[in-house]
Amino acid sequence: MNDELQNPWQAIEQDFADLQDVGRLTHVALRLLIAALIGGLLGYQREQAGKSAGLRTYMLVTLGSAFFVIVPQLEGVSDMSRVVQGIITGIGFLGAGAILKRAEKKQIHGLTTAAGIWMAAAAGTAVGFGRLGTAVIGALIGFVIMGAMHRLEERIRPDDAP
Repeated sequence: MNDELQNPWQAIEQDFADLQDVGRLTHVALRLLIAALIGGLLGYQREQAGKSAGLRTYMLVTLGSAFFVIVPQLEGVSDMSRVVQGIITGIGFLGAGAILKRAEKKQIHGLTTAAGIWMAAAAGTAVGFGRLGTAVIGALIGFVIMGAMHRLEERIRPDDAP
């Protein structure tokens, strides 16, 4: 009979072997938590602006991006550039889904949301690589751009502009 069937606890222990000790568990949990918090910051701004892609979307994007980096690192993948390329490609599809073109009004909507999702993925990727300071600074700059720059655009754009 298969050993895994005879000793299910051993099988469960093997499935959690990637978190061998408290240090590694802390390492992974901290990165994933910070990724989610950064996504929450960016998503909060979008929620406040009344956009459909908000808190949960941005948190999932940053968390997922960090996840896609952390797991290959734990497995010892040497070519992380391919991982990053995959994240960029996947997020490109997600961002494309956020963009709407209204032919009747000759308007395009969702570009800032798509760019924000792209930026959130970059921040999550940075967190996954352990570049927490860089990720936080980038997210704060993104937060300011999405919030404060929106108000500036409203002031300088004519009332009849799209």
